[in-house]
Amino acid sequence: MAQAVEEWYRQMPIITRSYLTAAIITTIGCSLEIISPYHLYLNPKLVVKQYQFWRLITNFLYFRKMDLDFMFHMFFLARYCKLLEENSFRGRTADFFYMLLFGASVLTGIVLIGGMIPYLSESFAKIIFLSNSLTFMMVYVWSKQNPYIHMSFLGLFTFTAAYLPWVLLGFSVLVGASAWVDLLGMIAGHAYYFLEDVYPRMTGRRPLKTPSFIKALFADEAVVVARPGNVRFAPPPAEEFHRD
Repeated sequence: MAQAVEEWYRQMPIITRSYLTAAIITTIGCSLEIISPYHLYLNPKLVVKQYQFWRLITNFLYFRKMDLDFMFHMFFLARYCKLLEENSFRGRTADFFYMLLFGASVLTGIVLIGGMIPYLSESFAKIIFLSNSLTFMMVYVWSKQNPYIHMSFLGLFTFTAAYLPWVLLGFSVLVGASAWVDLLGMIAGHAYYFLEDVYPRMTGRRPLKTPSFIKALFADEAVVVARPGNVRFAPPPAEEFHRD
């Protein structure tokens, strides 16, 4: 059993493995009171006035208590982060990292701006950890890129992947969780999907092109596609035309 888990862990792509590891270590550390959540949560005043810039990152690593909800989000993080990195972003690790960076920036910006809007500031002030929202963003992007995959929710009903974010949002409301967390992830995910997939097809321009300095951080492996030996991708040599 231990060997199977170790093999499963080692086979994860680098970004998924790194994020999952950091999230589990951070959450366990807080549960054991080795780390205090008060040193991790997003606090704009402490970031700006006391230069505690690490909060811009650590608020995406803590998933609250180690309970059923934690296991639920770890499953979605491991599954959909891995699916995106291995399929949609296969051979494009830098692009995948940039997607997460874009999503984290959008989520942080929404919370900061929302905290300045009357009647909404109290709701946004309660959102101090954005880890669940970033996970939900990955689920949303995956559902947009794989809209026709058939899925089942707890064996109760089936639906296509395009409706997965809405099914999960409805489930969150039913169990009494805040819908804001999931909605923020959907907003960030749709912003990425529109700018990366829809807008380039409309205009021929790609506003979310990964910067070269981020690409320099990752050595992406070339994607090799196997093909049968009798299939040609080029015209045959000229001498073959003269064979009897």
